[in-house]
Amino acid sequence: MAGQLAGKVGLVTGGASGIGRATALAFAREGAKVVVADISIKGGEETVRMVQKAGVQAMFVETDVRREADAEALVKKTVDRYGRLDCAVNNAGIAGDAALTADFSTQSWEMVIAINLTGVFLGMKYQIPQMLKQGGGSIVNVASTHALVAHGLNPAYVTSKHGVLGLTKSTALGYANSNIRVNAVCPGNTRTGITEPFIKQSPEIYQGMIAATPVGRLAEPNEIAEGIIWLCSDAASYCNGAALVIDGGYTIQ
Repeated sequence: MAGQLAGKVGLVTGGASGIGRATALAFAREGAKVVVADISIKGGEETVRMVQKAGVQAMFVETDVRREADAEALVKKTVDRYGRLDCAVNNAGIAGDAALTADFSTQSWEMVIAINLTGVFLGMKYQIPQMLKQGGGSIVNVASTHALVAHGLNPAYVTSKHGVLGLTKSTALGYANSNIRVNAVCPGNTRTGITEPFIKQSPEIYQGMIAATPVGRLAEPNEIAEGIIWLCSDAASYCNGAALVIDGGYTIQ
């Protein structure tokens, strides 16, 4: 049976690990050609090899999402290779430092905002014109539960993810009549490169994450990827400007 994204081309930033890698593999499972973008060459190329083992065409494009030239080149290389761009997942992100606002370094603030928020803006700035040319497409931006609630020790991350959600809604509204759907996913605590240091170095923080989640565990990256795939698919054809929360019940408390 053909997958729900058969014949389509999917792009995912931050595809070298975590949710990005899981999304790339889910794209492959559903029959889409895959473009993996990341600043990490080693991890990105490994993801491509994993996708290709599934019998699906894939390529890696080294990309720093903070750079406008990289965002433009990523879309161009995608279209040059595969002729179109149907699904774009803007996933690249970092956690940043943990500090109260007055103690937060300006350098760390600028880095988090540049990657987590400006990177999403630049991605869509070049993804959308291609989708307009071909008559439509689907964009999924990876936000966080911290796009909905706050954390006192991470002002830059919280601000960036609130911004991603606002940007998603504004863009969805602006292109609603152009057959381009723009949605967001808001993952809760997930086993990724962001949470792994806490899991390994601070059992107290890890146990706190579990205790704060009603289902009593962290999400696996593939559980978030499933939501992304649904939003990319025709099954979500009437879903636009939404924030799909996948958090084990964290935000309903």
